[in-house]
Formats: sequence, C-alpha cells, structure tokens
Amino acid sequence: MTSRVGNWLIAIGSITLFLGLCCLPAAVGDPADPGLLAVGATLFAAGSLLSATGIYSKARILQWQGQAYQAEMASRRSRGGCELCGSDVPVIQCRVHQLQLCATCLAEHFDPRSCSFIPPARRPLSKAARGLA
Repeated sequence: MTSRVGNWLIAIGSITLFLGLCCLPAAVGDPADPGLLAVGATLFAAGSLLSATGIYSKARILQWQGQAYQAEMASRRSRGGCELCGSDVPVIQCRVHQLQLCATCLAEHFDPRSCSFIPPARRPLSKAARGLA
C-alpha cells in the first residue's frame, strides 16, 4: 500500500462523513424518519472508519520508510573517522599535526599556540550533483 492510497482513503472517508452529516438534518425534520437517521449514522461511521484507516496506513508507511532509512544509514560505513578515537565523524582538521578530529577529541587536542584548524577535507562534487545545485 502506498501513501497515495492513504490519501484516497482519507478523501473518500471525508466525503462519506460529509454525506452522513447531510442526512442527519433531514432525518430529524418535522416528520422524523428513523430509516434516514440510520443511513446517516452508518455513512458517518463508515466515513470515520475510512479516514482513520487512511491516516493509519500513512503513519505505518512513514514508520516503515524511517526504519528502512535507519537500516540503510547503519549499513553504510564511514569512510573516515576521528584519527584519535576512530569512532566519530571528524568535524575539524589540525593542519599542524595532520589529524582529523571529532568534537570530543578536539577538546583534548586544542592548543591555540601551535595548532591551526580547518574544516575536514571533502570529496569534490560529481558532475550530476553540480548540475543540481
């Protein structure tokens, strides 16, 4: 089931809800009609159910996509890492010592008298990515 199906379920449920609400004033008019009241209540309940099903399906799809994205990110291996601890992604590079450091290790390594810091080296953009920017 795709997100588009969820949108359609919500739309159809909203229309059905509206039709159910339109039947209720006619049912409680001067000559009360219990059959029309039952039809209006049934349409209202069915519309509520359809709308709720659409919202639920969209939420489940988003949850599934989030889990797939997290699994993809977990399977990717970081090309580089902090050269001191080796666990975190480097946020800065010490030009004097030629070390790429994470934020935690930067606090231990920081010496303003001898170190010069620059952002870590980045991969150049591919032609396709440059065309999109």
